[in-house]
Amino acid sequence: MAEIIDGKKVSSEIRAEIKERVAQLNKAYGKVPGLAVVLVGDDAASAVYVRMKGKGCEEVGMNSFQHILPGATSQSELLALIDKLNKDSNVNGILVQLPLPKQIDEKAVINAIDPIKDVDGFHPVNVGKLVAEDECFLPCTPHGCQILINRHVKDLKGKHLVVVGRSSIVGKPVANMMLQKNDQANCIVTICHTAAKDISVYTKQADILVVAAGRAMTVTGDMVKEGVVVIDVGVNRIADPADPSKTKIVGDVDFDSVEPKAASITPVPGGVGPMTIAMLLSNTVKAFEMQNR
Repeated sequence: MAEIIDGKKVSSEIRAEIKERVAQLNKAYGKVPGLAVVLVGDDAASAVYVRMKGKGCEEVGMNSFQHILPGATSQSELLALIDKLNKDSNVNGILVQLPLPKQIDEKAVINAIDPIKDVDGFHPVNVGKLVAEDECFLPCTPHGCQILINRHVKDLKGKHLVVVGRSSIVGKPVANMMLQKNDQANCIVTICHTAAKDISVYTKQADILVVAAGRAMTVTGDMVKEGVVVIDVGVNRIADPADPSKTKIVGDVDFDSVEPKAASITPVPGGVGPMTIAMLLSNTVKAFEMQNR
């Protein structure tokens, strides 16, 4: 039986550390970090994420500024709001919930956020710094994956880490982070994706497998080797096989067939998801510290 990597437990420990740090900052500066979250439209899943982020801020003693805009909001209106938040000294971090409505250019919005308030780590300045191994805001989900890996693999040097997926949100940044020459990484990294004729050629080689394919149960038990450490980033809602009238949440990994072969594996839900918000809160504290040096 594989060890279950409990993201809820780890994120709870990190939040406790953040709460203590926020209290120290309040004592030193007479104010606390503030996170502005912008939601455009009424996407149900995005609304849930926004509420969770607000709850996370409240839990650690940070300020949360939520801006809920109608789906018909224009790009110029959204950019005007971002400009206002960039100039607001009470706002240390800005997060625009993706995806955005079709009339808005996501890249233009990301580029408009001040890099020192880009707590998502998506601005080209922070992406470039990540690749160059300079101090920057690490993207939240990849950083959460890295922490879970570090807590379950003692020596990463030379381990073969395979990433399934090449998105700018998870695949590319987690690959960049895990190949860097430091104690938290130093892996041999392979990225595979839909252009591969047979993804299993690569996944079978993995000592550590990070799956962010965006498709339910992409990786099955016959695609991994014994003793692999599996980080499942996927979140998919599918019909429940036991009751087709209901749905259930599954990852990009077929947990039931992969778990017996794995040394460690994240569940879905309860694995990577809680880590993402913990890393967002951590980045907001970092932003506050950078802006108040």
